[in-house]
Amino acid sequence: MLALVRPLAISAALLLTALAARAAGDVAVEVRNESEQVACAEKDNVTIKAISPEVRRFRIEAAHPAYIAGLLRDNWDADWTDCDMSGDPVHKAPVPPQRITFYESIEYWLVGYTFESFWRPAETTFRVGDRVEKGLHLVQLWKLGKTGSYEVLVVYPQDGYWRVRPLPPQQLSAAAYGSSFLFGPVEQDGARPVVNIREIAFDPKTLSFNLAFKDGSSGTLKLDSVDENRMVLDAVLDKPVTGGKAFAALRSMYVTEFNNDVARIAIREPGAKGWREEALMPFTGGKATDVWMGRTTHSRHNTSSPDMVFRAFSKDPNPPAKPEAKK
Repeated sequence: MLALVRPLAISAALLLTALAARAAGDVAVEVRNESEQVACAEKDNVTIKAISPEVRRFRIEAAHPAYIAGLLRDNWDADWTDCDMSGDPVHKAPVPPQRITFYESIEYWLVGYTFESFWRPAETTFRVGDRVEKGLHLVQLWKLGKTGSYEVLVVYPQDGYWRVRPLPPQQLSAAAYGSSFLFGPVEQDGARPVVNIREIAFDPKTLSFNLAFKDGSSGTLKLDSVDENRMVLDAVLDKPVTGGKAFAALRSMYVTEFNNDVARIAIREPGAKGWREEALMPFTGGKATDVWMGRTTHSRHNTSSPDMVFRAFSKDPNPPAKPEAKK
């Protein structure tokens, strides 16, 4: 019984919202595990793909791990033990390192960076209103919290990797990033899955990232909510991703049970009364309407990094109608 209910400890509200979304007509997607064993803690060796030729809308959630309330000390230090990155490609930036502030309000601001080099050429255009920049390696979204400002989202435009996190809990000054996710038509560049993005346009009024992919399709990631418990993103595609490609993927790292950013996976299979939960690395895949990926025990690597959830898969790109308030 504990194996079924443990992932639900993330939050009782998560289950309730998932059940509410299912009433609107969820789709069961193929969940495919393409992870591989490595000894280097700084290499993304975990790949969990979500595949469906029907899905046009779903939710992405980042929630603090179940043990966050008792966590008094964090560890963000990089661990380069047994790491050899000499074979990784390196592309020098055509411009000097720089920092660009795209947008700033009282509550949110958006900042872009160019580094000296990156593993892939930076060709994606980034747009906010009339401001257009090309060659950025990293864009950050910051939010004003109760006790300060916090970076809650980052995107690497040149390979389509996103990282998100909730606001930190009361006892911690900040929380760590951990797993990344890909959104859009997932393709392969050598050994790494990527999403090829032609342009990203940020809309400050709706807190939305409008994406034009290089294959001609498009999508939107909208920040639905973020607080001290979780961040919720609403993901919409203009058309389903077909041809056996994933429309979303989790990228993370696992070396051992005590040195990882993600160690467990739980899926809600169609018609199942509970969750199927198991260790992530030997997971053989399946069909699911909800997918949770996270940890139930402390890791020495990014100890506070959030669990990730993909859920509410739907063919309908429009949000379900909200019930009218009773008079």
